[in-house]
Amino acid sequence: MQRFALLWESLRRMATALETYLNFEGLDRAAQALSVRSLAQEPMALHTTFKIGGPADRLLFPETEEQLAGLLQAVKESGLPWLALGNGSNLLVSDLGIRGAVLCLSGSFKKVELLPDGRTLRAGAGASLATACAFARDRGLSGLEFAWGIPGSVGGAAYMNAGAYGGEMKDVLKKAFHISASGEPGSAAGEALGLSYRKSRYTGGTDIVTSVELALAPGDAAQVAARMEELMARRKEKQPYDQPSAGSVFKRPENGFAAALIDQCGLKGRRVGGARVSEKHAGFIVNAGGATCRDVLELIEIIRETVKQRTGTLLECEVRVLGEGMG
Repeated sequence: MQRFALLWESLRRMATALETYLNFEGLDRAAQALSVRSLAQEPMALHTTFKIGGPADRLLFPETEEQLAGLLQAVKESGLPWLALGNGSNLLVSDLGIRGAVLCLSGSFKKVELLPDGRTLRAGAGASLATACAFARDRGLSGLEFAWGIPGSVGGAAYMNAGAYGGEMKDVLKKAFHISASGEPGSAAGEALGLSYRKSRYTGGTDIVTSVELALAPGDAAQVAARMEELMARRKEKQPYDQPSAGSVFKRPENGFAAALIDQCGLKGRRVGGARVSEKHAGFIVNAGGATCRDVLELIEIIRETVKQRTGTLLECEVRVLGEGMG
């Protein structure tokens, strides 16, 4: 009976593997027809700021909306799961990797330009925040100083209403353009963006932000640059800027700051495997060398349980956890 069970399990795995191959065969054909660069079994550790994560079945780099729409149609027809990836910040990927297709916006999605009114920035979702900030600074436009040093993409920042040092995307985000899971273009502006603390209408949804319009204000280029450098100096002084991380791990609780509560509980430097609570800023977990997703998740639970027991506050994780076995 045991041998039969082992044989059955082996056959089941072979059938699953064949089914997966057949599904990807359709996607691979579509990627080739669309001239989209595609990587098979690509380690996500190479594409996240945490430097953690197993292989993605397919990592694809659409450069135009037409290519993106074509890939979405292909994954739909193949029945494959998919997700869009920005700069890989604020993200923890399973050690087992990600099943299906990961879409990384490239090419024209990285374009940044100034609209005719001279103060509205149009930025592709694949552009880094650093690129958008530098573009605004060099043209004497103010409003994005808070974002200088946030290691994310423009699309990711809109997705989660990223913020720091008293500013957030909500302050400047005028309009967002997106494409639906079925390949239909659309947009949202004003209240329809649903912007609140670390949330937007896109959070948890299937629409992919493709570009945004940012309403900025005329300013002095030197003053904008000085403010950016001031904030960057503060980041480097107070945050583990030189170590792999996913940024701040927990959302700000109502009764204070997560980092202060974690520090109060004596958890600075606490370590599980290669994951460690930063000794510079307790709100960060850093990859101190060879950290796994499992290490980080175990450390997060230790922090949450300890802080809950000692302060009565239950911290809420703001890092997105994705991939096989992550639910």
